[in-house]
Amino acid sequence: MPAPTTWDLFCRVIDNHGDLGFGWRLAADLAGRGERVRLWADDASALAWMAPQGCPGVQVAVYDAAADDGVQPCRVVVELFGCRPPPAFLDRMGAMRPAPAWIDVEYLSAEGWVERSHGLPSPQPGGMLRWFFFPGYTPRTGGLLREPGLALPPAPAARAPGGPASVFCYPNPMLPALARDWPGMLRLCPGAAQADPALPGERLPWTTQRGYDALLAGCALNAVRGEDSLVRAIWAGRPFLWQAYPLEAGAQRAKVDALLDRLLDGADAGFAAALRRLWLAWNGFAPWPAPPVWPDWPAWQDACLRWRDRLAAQADLTTQLRRFAASRPAG
Repeated sequence: MPAPTTWDLFCRVIDNHGDLGFGWRLAADLAGRGERVRLWADDASALAWMAPQGCPGVQVAVYDAAADDGVQPCRVVVELFGCRPPPAFLDRMGAMRPAPAWIDVEYLSAEGWVERSHGLPSPQPGGMLRWFFFPGYTPRTGGLLREPGLALPPAPAARAPGGPASVFCYPNPMLPALARDWPGMLRLCPGAAQADPALPGERLPWTTQRGYDALLAGCALNAVRGEDSLVRAIWAGRPFLWQAYPLEAGAQRAKVDALLDRLLDGADAGFAAALRRLWLAWNGFAPWPAPPVWPDWPAWQDACLRWRDRLAAQADLTTQLRRFAASRPAG
């Protein structure tokens, strides 16, 4: 048996907990496949509720401590979302022979340029190469995080909207409309969904990643945001609303349209138009639809399940990342 690969994962918490959530899932998935991982995070405090039991094979360390003398880089160095390791750590990487495989795992997007950018090298000072690795939704990207043995919930029995709906969102003026028109209780996750004390619904505490996955599987509708919660909603296989991270001048509109194009590939035109109107309203690009608000429910359920099955048939992100790291020259 080959010796385990050692990995350094660098993560800066930019927005709430999604960056750390992705970093922890990746670190734990690598460790579950026999690798050894150091997760360098500038703020790992959320792991106290996100992953209180830790994970064998994963060591959590303070980001800036990687600059300390005596810290030797691992065989693979991964920076998440373009966060650079400390300069002193990079200097040690450049002095190693061979240098570590250096990979930038970037943000998830359904846009077409992702396929063209995935796997490209970026020459660095000292002769090292920094490789771009893009998660995505097609075989020409790095795929999605999906740990081995992940149970994909069966198709829901309900053929009409109703029941509990989870809500994890950025500040969103459409929340009162969702609460008014959804025929069931909202389960409001911590954060912006709980900011309005007048918004009706069950206010949930922070939970573990497994607890959140179970919440998604148990709801009829899931409102998610960003990246980590989006991927878990896809694996849950329930109808979902996605709120993209707000960008200057509404630049996130392209990301919303691109994701819808993937989800709605092959769908009925009338249903596709209704779902697009709802998603655009949820993201602030259109008014909230007049009743009937909800697109054809069986069509929505079927579209989510079909897309989930197509994505599950592709190689997952961790499998691809391990192959990628093993095949890329350091410089």
